[in-house]
Parts: sequence; C-alpha cells; structure tokens
Amino acid sequence: MIRVVGHDAARSAMMQAATSGRLHHGWILAGPPGIGKAALARDIALCLLAGEEAAGTVPDTHPAARLFEARTHPDYAELARLEKDNGDLARNISIDQVRALGRLLSTAPSISRRRVILIDSADDLEPSAANALLKSLEEPPRDVIFLLVSHAPSRLLPTIRSRCRLLRLSPLDDARMEEVLAREAPDMSAEDRAALIRVGEGSPGRALALSGLGVGEMLAAMRRILATGDASNRERLALAKALATRPARPRYEAFLVQAPAFIAGEARKRSGPALAAALHAWEQARDLAGGAVLLSLDPAATVFELCTHIASLADGEGSRAA
Repeated sequence: MIRVVGHDAARSAMMQAATSGRLHHGWILAGPPGIGKAALARDIALCLLAGEEAAGTVPDTHPAARLFEARTHPDYAELARLEKDNGDLARNISIDQVRALGRLLSTAPSISRRRVILIDSADDLEPSAANALLKSLEEPPRDVIFLLVSHAPSRLLPTIRSRCRLLRLSPLDDARMEEVLAREAPDMSAEDRAALIRVGEGSPGRALALSGLGVGEMLAAMRRILATGDASNRERLALAKALATRPARPRYEAFLVQAPAFIAGEARKRSGPALAAALHAWEQARDLAGGAVLLSLDPAATVFELCTHIASLADGEGSRAA
C-alpha cells in the first residue's frame, strides 16, 4: 500500500489512544480537501483491523492488508457517494447505504478485534442518512470504530460532532508536497511541479487535479498582470481568448481556482491599506469564480474580470509588508 505522507501527529494520537485502551468509538478527521484525510483514515483503519497499533504500520504481506487492498475485509465498510449509470457520482450518501451497515454492526468481528466503518465524506450524508448514522454513534456496538472524513466539520450535525473526537489535519508543507507530486507524477518537470506546489496550497489532491492544464503558463500571465497593471489589456485579452473555447474548459475551470488563490497569496504579503485592497479584490474574485460555472457566466468575460481584480493591485508601491 502507498505510504501516507504527513499528518504524523494525528496518526500518533490515534495509535496512542488504541494502545492505551482509550480509543473512542467516533473520530472526525477534518481539514481542507485534498490533503490526504481519507488516505490517512484508510491507513488508520488498516492498523486497527490488523492489530498493529503499536507499530503504526502494516506490512503489505499481512493477511489483513491483502483483504483490505482487495476490499474484501469482512470487518470493514466504507461509505462514499455511489457512481450512477451515467458515470457521475450521486449527490449524497443515501440512507440506504447507512442502513446497509446493519449487518456489520449487529454481528461480532469475523477475523479482527474490531470493526471499522469509514465515511468519505461525512459532509456528503443526506439529512436522513446523517440521522441514521447518529443512532449508531449514540449507542455504538462494542469494538466498532467510526472514522468520519470531513472538509467542513462545522456543517455536520452538532449531535454527530459531540459524539466524536476531532482530529484536525493541516495542509502539507512544500517539502511534503514535493514528495507526493514526485511520487504520483514522476514525469512532471521540476518547473511544473513548483507551480503546482504554489497553487496547491498544501493540498496534493488539488495540485494533481490541476496537473497538465498549463498552470505554470497561467501563473506567469497573472504575475505579468500584477507587475505591470496591463494598461493595454493585452495580457487580459490574450488569457480570456485562450480560456474561452470549449476545448479549454478544464483550463478555464482550473483558472477559476487559481485566480482567487493568487490574489490571496498576494494579500498575505501586504499590510495596511494595501492589505485591505487585496482582501477586497480577493472577496470579489472568490465570489465571481465561485458562481461562474453554476451561473453559466461567459468564460471570456469572467477571465477578463478576474484578471482586472489582479491588475487593480499593481500599484502597491511601498505597501508590502517587510
């Protein structure tokens, strides 16, 4: 199995709780999307199923690892949005999926000391499914561990949160990001990898989703707009034209993610009035980019306007924080 990069403190907390006999029955692994929460949850689940809490890792040759990798471990269940006939994912995790856990919850472990249920992500539970899960969290069967992945735990039912312990996972640092990208995309150039680390903001999943979409080129264009103000509109028009075609749709959607992040990065370098201006530009860019696809906004006009928010920060001489 692929080794999980980072989140050592969270893993250690879980393993210490398990080895000390203080393992709570419900855990929420929380943090931004794409930082490896689900991968860590699966790694922890395997350790608990294999009884390797003290070691904190499970060899690939372990019988539990083989069953887990084949998705046939009888003491493990994982809930996620199901794939529909057209290939799209369902909007939510349904109540029927939660109810299907009944057999696992009502029987003793088959080959492990525990049963483990992982939900990726708990944010996707439909209301009735969340309420059904709550009943199990309120009266958990013995030796059942729930691992709930969540991007926004504040949106979960308060009653679910109150019955689980929270593990907050942080974005990865640049060195860990480099490690993950080098492993997952070994043929990627160092320049592209550096650009993806910059826009990934500690999320390998986000960075990999943007790979192959010319992130470096778009970043370079945004830097030129920021440096010069693009008084002639040449850079803005060129980028808008390049991203407005139907074949460029994935790059356009990647730009919708990049532009607000680029402005946020610039805001972090500023102070005083310049910081206020950057934050205002970021809020406008965030709202525009966030609604562009949903509202079917014109791509060319959207790109041009986002670039205008970047250009508005070009005259911040002497305003950057030391």
